[in-house]
Amino acid sequence: MKNGYDRFAVDDVMEQYAAQVAFLQRKLELYQEQMVETTEKLEELQTRYNEIERAVDVRKDAADSITRLSLQEANDVMAKAQNNADEIVKEALSVARSILLDLSQLYTEAGEVKSDLSQQLTDLQKSLDNFKLPKLPDMDWLEESDKELH
Repeated sequence: MKNGYDRFAVDDVMEQYAAQVAFLQRKLELYQEQMVETTEKLEELQTRYNEIERAVDVRKDAADSITRLSLQEANDVMAKAQNNADEIVKEALSVARSILLDLSQLYTEAGEVKSDLSQQLTDLQKSLDNFKLPKLPDMDWLEESDKELH
């Protein structure tokens, strides 16, 4: 011990500290390498995330566009169907009106025919009532003339 300290003990402590510093430096280098790798992975993932986000935005825009076009086409189809239905109803009402007019005319004509037939039947009944059958000759006379001939 010179000047109050043990040189070998200090050297041992210094070696331990040096080994510890070397160990910590290697650990620091490993951590720095891992940090670089992790940073690269993070940047790669960030790039992929941005690409996916852009793709999702594009698909969302496409879906919105398709939805808009589908709704527009559906509205067009519904409008055409409504117009067609209106035309069909108008035609049906027109045909029904025509049929009703024809039925009304037939009913009137049937009433007139009925009245005419009724009048003709009445006239025929009167004619039959007024018809007088001629008197039949005496049948005995015919029998007598037959006997005479035989």
